Amino acid sequence: QVQLVESGGGLVQAGGSLRLSCAASETILSINVMGWYRQAPGKQRKLVALITRGGATNYADSVKGRFTISRDNAKNTLYLQMNNLKPEDTAVYYCSADLLRWGQGTQVTVSS
Repeated sequence: QVQLVESGGGLVQAGGSLRLSCAASETILSINVMGWYRQAPGKQRKLVALITRGGATNYADSVKGRFTISRDNAKNTLYLQMNNLKPEDTAVYYCSADLLRWGQGTQVTVSS
């Protein structure tokens, strides 16, 4: 089964940018939907963005126009470019493969 490892999180000031990566242990060509989810302290995990094998994307309303999801099938990697970050974006970010496999998460903290 595919293993997922996120990276790229960190501490950034409001208005800044980060790019998250999710490296898969094997080809992602067979994965129908890959997604980014986030979980803030005391809250449920929520969808941030997803991308299908065909390249169709969907975003949570709160990140539309600021975040961009992409996948590089040749590198077996999923990305999340996050621009104009806000304090409310602070959370642990997880990547998922078809909602069956999850990474360990990467912390994103946005200071005001």
